[in-house]
Amino acid sequence: MPKEISTFIVDSFTDQAFKGNPAGVCLLEQPLSDWEMQSIATELNLSETAFLSQEQDHWNIRYFSPKMEIPLCGHATLASAQVLVEKYAPETIDFITGHGLKLKVKPEAESLVMEFPRYRTCDAEIPAGMLQALGIDKAINSVFNEETRILMIEIESTKKLKELAPDFNALLQTHDSLHGVLITTKGTEEYDFHSRYFWPWSGSNEDPVTGATHTFMAPYWGERLMKNKMKSFQASARTGFMDLELLDDQLLIKGMAVMVLEGFFKI
Repeated sequence: MPKEISTFIVDSFTDQAFKGNPAGVCLLEQPLSDWEMQSIATELNLSETAFLSQEQDHWNIRYFSPKMEIPLCGHATLASAQVLVEKYAPETIDFITGHGLKLKVKPEAESLVMEFPRYRTCDAEIPAGMLQALGIDKAINSVFNEETRILMIEIESTKKLKELAPDFNALLQTHDSLHGVLITTKGTEEYDFHSRYFWPWSGSNEDPVTGATHTFMAPYWGERLMKNKMKSFQASARTGFMDLELLDDQLLIKGMAVMVLEGFFKI
């Protein structure tokens, strides 16, 4: 008999179906091998799929892109919490990631508030050929975050950010040690800053909405804008948004999610 695994697809960081970032969520009643989890994530072909197993006082959570295991994923955490809220209506949800990171999520009205770590960045050089591959003619600043192994590049306008059309074949050749490159710019009107995230090395060409990048992007913009509370917009084709609050050693990420599919994976 094949294993039947309760599986969901949830659009995260949006209040509408088919917007935001879709994540797979699998509720495990029995252990799966790494190969089985990677195969499911590759089969679903979403930017990430989260695998949840319940312990006495928390849920273990692991994240897989179609290519590899990912240490931390914001939108798949939000999607997982949405599934658990709809199925079990908990007051709080405690996750422990495959890398031992403790995350807490609390329902709040129609949203979910996630407690994430707050990370630092250091100055970094942009690899040769990367700006040309991205279609960027001028960078204002570039920094690197060690925990996520992401390079962040600040550019000058939301218009230029939206118009970026990278040459992904060329981008892949610019380095072999980063997980992705995040492009960001100061926002206008409703949102404090905008971003787009490209990660053909470890996932898809572009991630629609990326919670984990805010662990270091929110402190970066908080310092420059002198704000502890901000609104962020990801300018991908699907678009997405979230509210952020910087605490001493944590980042609160507030977002909404919409479940669009429920079924069983049979392996």
